[in-house]
Amino acid sequence: MKKEKTTGSFLSQVGGLILAVLLALVLRSFTFEPYNIPSGSMFPTLLVGDHLFISKYAYGYSRHSFAFSLPIIPKGRIFSKDPKVGDVVVFRVTPELMPSLESSVDYIKRVVALPGDTVQMKNGRLYLNSKEVERKYLSTVKTEIEGKEILYTKYLETLPNGVEHEIYEINDMMKSDDTPEIKVPEGYFFAMGDNRDNSYDSRFFGVVPLVHLEGRAEVIFYSNNGLGAFWQFWKWPEFIRTERLFTKIK
Repeated sequence: MKKEKTTGSFLSQVGGLILAVLLALVLRSFTFEPYNIPSGSMFPTLLVGDHLFISKYAYGYSRHSFAFSLPIIPKGRIFSKDPKVGDVVVFRVTPELMPSLESSVDYIKRVVALPGDTVQMKNGRLYLNSKEVERKYLSTVKTEIEGKEILYTKYLETLPNGVEHEIYEINDMMKSDDTPEIKVPEGYFFAMGDNRDNSYDSRFFGVVPLVHLEGRAEVIFYSNNGLGAFWQFWKWPEFIRTERLFTKIK
């Protein structure tokens, strides 16, 4: 009798653990998912060491909403909603989109053009639908990215729909500062990093299928400058960027 009770208790615990894992996966797939910034391609908006939440429901759901792109939704998106120009989004880049990849990776960039829009870079300036996008000089800053100190010019860029965000430029003569004009086809979007001269984005791998969207970046919930680990609570004042905690991503 005692053995049966012990076995039943063990099975109950295992069942509870499985249920908790399934619940966590459902919440992660359908509501909010944590994401951390590994590179400087979105400077100054997002910094290496920022941890943020992305809303999975913002644009509906596709197979790429789920871990390993499981074909739970075989084709297209359900509850579909297109992003807006200026949204910071996470999307899945697959070997089909970028043949040099061995496996799929997640990218975070800013949407700058949608289906029907034309987009082009000329002399470092962004043109949307043949009109130059306004940018205003803010300052010159020296920033360390991946161990390299780089001198940037910081601008405030204003997209046609009024969305304002800061961008970094090294100069206006980089390889990615002059591109052919591209018309975004139906079902796709064009994305760029805010660190314009240090971002591998649609200027290189082309437009991205809307079905590859995973979610919209919403809020930074934790930020670490790399000088310590979270468990080193006595060092928190040294490495936690308190000024970035719980800031909305624009």
